[in-house]
Amino acid sequence: MATEGTLKPAKNFNAENDAIILRKAMKGFGTDEKAIIDVLAFRSGEQRQQIRTMFKTMFGKDLIKELKSELGGKFEDCVVALMMPWDEFDAYELKRAMKGVGTDEDAMIEILCSRTNKQIQEIIATYKRLYSKKLEDDIISDTSGHFKRLMVSMASGGRMENQTVDPTKAQQDAQRLLQAGEKKLGTDESTFNAIMASQSYEQLRAVFDAYHKMAAKTLKVP
Repeated sequence: MATEGTLKPAKNFNAENDAIILRKAMKGFGTDEKAIIDVLAFRSGEQRQQIRTMFKTMFGKDLIKELKSELGGKFEDCVVALMMPWDEFDAYELKRAMKGVGTDEDAMIEILCSRTNKQIQEIIATYKRLYSKKLEDDIISDTSGHFKRLMVSMASGGRMENQTVDPTKAQQDAQRLLQAGEKKLGTDESTFNAIMASQSYEQLRAVFDAYHKMAAKTLKVP
């Protein structure tokens, strides 16, 4: 889940000492990447945010901006991801996915199709705070067709949650999907959109299982 971290809090943690180490690692010629890794890769998410606050308090600079100015490539991406709160990182990734030529559809799907309603609402608020634009407006302007409609639906944060799995409804929805896809010339994309964007993840698993039994194949969303 987006709000959970995998790193455990470091023992004897001292945000001031870590801020000083990071400052030294980025000062002068060259960057001490090992020092940066030794600090940021071994602190919990909460501790990294304390370091970020302390760094700004001590040196009057934003740590993420400093890291981005000193690093590059995949290493920069990884370090920036470590330093950002989850909602800022999701907003950052969505902005990146829609920036420039082409759209990183995989990144948008990964975020918008896996977050809870509460997380989606937090991402929307953070996106507006960081970029002074509405997430939905950027989705509409940077995507098209069925993908645009699906992403707008996902970004509404209105998926049913805590929904008791209904096997009968799963069978009915699986049949609807089959009729809208496999057994139809062309594809009724609105049917796929309505089901995929509204049902709980648990209910969708039941739909996928039912579809697999009916069609003897895994459902492929158009």
